[in-house]
Amino acid sequence: MKVQLFESQGSGRAFIEGDNGAPAEMTWISGGKDHIIVDHTRVDESLRGTGAGKRLLDAIVTMASQRGLKIKPLCPFVVAMFRKYPEYSSISLHD
Repeated sequence: MKVQLFESQGSGRAFIEGDNGAPAEMTWISGGKDHIIVDHTRVDESLRGTGAGKRLLDAIVTMASQRGLKIKPLCPFVVAMFRKYPEYSSISLHD
């Protein structure tokens, strides 16, 4: 399961491509110079329970960290993951 990143004009997505398109994706938009907002996660039934969502999030966290950005979680899945895994606390943008 290879995660790919795509960006264009202040937004982007991490996705896992399958035979019939992208069965898993997580999207973000720019929140300004210092953070991104992760606003949507979709994982096809066929990939649920495989860790696909966490792989997508880890790819976005790595990208944001390399750029010195924080992440504001808007998507309920990402909010839950940030609560569940304390290692994300250093990159989370708290309101």
